[in-house]
Amino acid sequence: MKAFIRGLPKAELHVHIEGTLEPALMLALAERNRVALRYSSIDAIRKAYAFTSLQSFLDLYYEGMKVLVREQDFYDLTMAYLERASDDRVRHSEIFFDPQAHTGRGIGFATVIGGIRRALADGLERFGISSHLILCFLRHLSEDSARTTLEEALNFREGIVAVGLDSSEMGHPPEKFAKVFAEARREGFKAVAHAGEEGPPQYIWQALDLLQVSRIDHGVRCLEDPKLVERLVRERVALTVCPLSNVRLRVFETMGEHNLGRLLELGIRATVNSDDPAYFGGYVSDNFLAAQQALGLEVSDIHQMARNAFVASFLEGERRDALLRELDDYVAGFSPARR
Repeated sequence: MKAFIRGLPKAELHVHIEGTLEPALMLALAERNRVALRYSSIDAIRKAYAFTSLQSFLDLYYEGMKVLVREQDFYDLTMAYLERASDDRVRHSEIFFDPQAHTGRGIGFATVIGGIRRALADGLERFGISSHLILCFLRHLSEDSARTTLEEALNFREGIVAVGLDSSEMGHPPEKFAKVFAEARREGFKAVAHAGEEGPPQYIWQALDLLQVSRIDHGVRCLEDPKLVERLVRERVALTVCPLSNVRLRVFETMGEHNLGRLLELGIRATVNSDDPAYFGGYVSDNFLAAQQALGLEVSDIHQMARNAFVASFLEGERRDALLRELDDYVAGFSPARR
């Protein structure tokens, strides 16, 4: 099963590029840019990964990204992710980035997106990984701040397929950003939003009704509301589930308690993703494998979730069809004796 999962062609729909900042690169960039950190070693950084909640993670997450200063830093960060994604046989990735976390500390939007874009172009050439960018608004900031970011993003539209909503969920419901999401949709951007991770099912309803999102990031608390489950199934709304993240942030105490298997049983279009893999202990194959081992998922379950991701992606036409064929052919060629 491990070999099957590692070799499975995948689409990743929920990964924060700033959350792929591994400790070794963090230290290297801190030295390159003469940025002081509280931590002097890889071990010291990893010991800080004892999170008790989403907010406890975010405190470290925002501190770590201050080492990202130059365009080359964003290039190196993105290329490091793509190299790991290639090892995991990721064939398409839709990557979140948080411009406000950088512009708010004096780093220009052009610097951020310039480095990311160059790496994505090189990643397509080197690894064959297609990609889209999703600009996330930080929900702990104001809607006016999000609107300013949207206006700036209009000068850098190429490759940005959607807007999203991330950061501290509790106390910052999707309805807070209804107007700026409407403006983004008028500009031609698609929409996604983090909802129902720590926040209640009502946040998922708001994301669907007020933000008009195409898919829900996380969404695992949907099972608390049977009517919501019915809607997700009926409208075939995808959830971008991040199993290791959910356990590390205490959404579930153990992987064995995760509801991913139940989501599949109910017919919800669940996908598997890595979220912030440098902080949560694994990239996308690690998430598939951890969930499979703890929940007893079958080859058919793994296949369905991988298929869900390609179908729920913002890919269109021949590229999506070709990747679905690649996936189906891979699964069909998997030896029954190993299932």
